[in-house]
Amino acid sequence: MSSSEASTQRIPPFISLGSARASAVPLAAIQSPFSHTNSVENAAVSRETEIVSGNVMDSIDDSSPIARQLANETRRRERLDGRKLPRPSKTRIFTVSNQKGGVGKTTTTVNIAAALASAGLNVMVIDIDPQGNASTALGIEHHADVDSIYDVLINDLPLKDVVAPCPDIPNLICAPATIHLAGAEIELVSLVAREQRLRRAIDLYAKEREKNGEPRLDFIFIDCPPSLGLLTVNAFCAAGEVLIPIQCEYYALEGLSQLLKNIEMIQKHLNADLVVSTILLTMYDGRTNLAAQVASEVRQHFPNQVLSAVVPRSVRISEAPSYQQTVMTYDPSSSGALSYLEAAAEIAER
Repeated sequence: MSSSEASTQRIPPFISLGSARASAVPLAAIQSPFSHTNSVENAAVSRETEIVSGNVMDSIDDSSPIARQLANETRRRERLDGRKLPRPSKTRIFTVSNQKGGVGKTTTTVNIAAALASAGLNVMVIDIDPQGNASTALGIEHHADVDSIYDVLINDLPLKDVVAPCPDIPNLICAPATIHLAGAEIELVSLVAREQRLRRAIDLYAKEREKNGEPRLDFIFIDCPPSLGLLTVNAFCAAGEVLIPIQCEYYALEGLSQLLKNIEMIQKHLNADLVVSTILLTMYDGRTNLAAQVASEVRQHFPNQVLSAVVPRSVRISEAPSYQQTVMTYDPSSSGALSYLEAAAEIAER
């Protein structure tokens, strides 16, 4: 199925729908309160620990749901271990969009970007959501006095003057958003080539990097607001691919047909190269029939776009932004981090 066909499909009404894990602290990080014990006792404990840990996977009882989950995550981590992600032949620009709020757009943007950057790829996040949540998650200052993507869109400030490096992850940079973006929709109306301003800024930035001998960006992710205004239109015009996060609940699907219709209009009038290349299922709760049915419906209608990786509901994913981090650095051993690593690997290898 071609991407243009996928973008014109409609989600049929559902006939019948059914109605955190805590991250373990690594043993190495725990300091024993009995550090004064003599070396003989320590050696004995060490031998016992070695015996137990050596057979722990062999002794797992697969009849336990928790044990099955542990074994499954272990196998998934083994598949990712040592995996080298390919570098694309040219910069891939993604717009992460869904007109419904709360489906995981920002979370998906920052965590996939962090996963790709952690693999050694050069990644940039452009935050065009006035709330600035992506900037917060990446630890980038975005108060009212900071030059931001607003100044790029409205005042023609070069993109190189607003980008800032993520303090926790090498190879990851971010163009932050500030509250000034809240009025950008109105200010853009009267400007020349209002739909193409972000695209032009990205092109100029790429030429500037090449001129200065800096490496080419491999991925650019544009985090959009939950609306279909001029900011989102700018993102669609600047990108070559659309990544749509879909919450595994019925309401999240209701607006998908309208989103695809708007993307089709962008393809016809403003950006013929735009394709819906990626759909990611988020907030998946395997305990409910509803989540499984929503996932099945989406996979049935978009078999080539939906990633195999599914992001579960995770307390760790929700907690990470409060520490100005992605889940990749906040709790890399969590199930949420593992799922985003898998999603990033799929995107890179497509």
